[in-house]
Amino acid sequence: MLTRFLDDLDAVIARDPAACSRLGVLFLYPSVHVMLAYRLAHMLWRWRMKFLARWIMQIARWLTGIEIHPAAKIGRRFFIDHGMGVVIGETAEIGNDVTFYHGVTLGGVLPSVDSDSQRQMKRHPTIGDDVIVGAGAQILGPITVNKCARVGANSVVVKDVAIGITVTGIPARAIAAKKPDQAPVFNAYGTPVDQTADARDRAIAGLLDEVQSLRSRLNALEGKPNKGQPEADADHPAEKRTPM
Repeated sequence: MLTRFLDDLDAVIARDPAACSRLGVLFLYPSVHVMLAYRLAHMLWRWRMKFLARWIMQIARWLTGIEIHPAAKIGRRFFIDHGMGVVIGETAEIGNDVTFYHGVTLGGVLPSVDSDSQRQMKRHPTIGDDVIVGAGAQILGPITVNKCARVGANSVVVKDVAIGITVTGIPARAIAAKKPDQAPVFNAYGTPVDQTADARDRAIAGLLDEVQSLRSRLNALEGKPNKGQPEADADHPAEKRTPM
């Protein structure tokens, strides 16, 4: 238990340049406070003391602004940077070394079925090891974000994300992939710096390039003489002659 707690403190120091010491992290980081409450509440939930578990997490929510259902499964060295507004649902599963930023939601989505059936079904996402989820991202439904994936800020993810893929947008689409032999790289807010160009900007730039290419081809065609006409007369057509 102590080893796991120290791992959580060291994970914050490793991923947040503003963190200076274990003591500072212990007293100043809501991620650490909510995870202490969650570890206790999750244990009580497994012991079927569900009301007490929910009550502990409700107090933690008031104090930190982070809402975690005690039934969720969370691995080691989980870090929520800034924290405010994070929501993790009942059937969510989170692996090891995962980083969330503020405003992230792991939401439950299911087809329209009766409430009793919903209670028995997985409704929330599964997050693999070494995943980073940017601020404001929404990951919805019983999907899987596989290990080493990156979810950009304010993205809405409704389909599985493959291993090592970076996704952004609404709905989220792949913009980059990790090379098979590349070690996991920490990207703040889940988005590489060289991939931050807006999709609309890229689309507009592509259209402008295409227009320029078509204009160049049109200018080249207009500069050629007509077939069967001397080159010197190309710009000055012969005048119509009257018969003698």
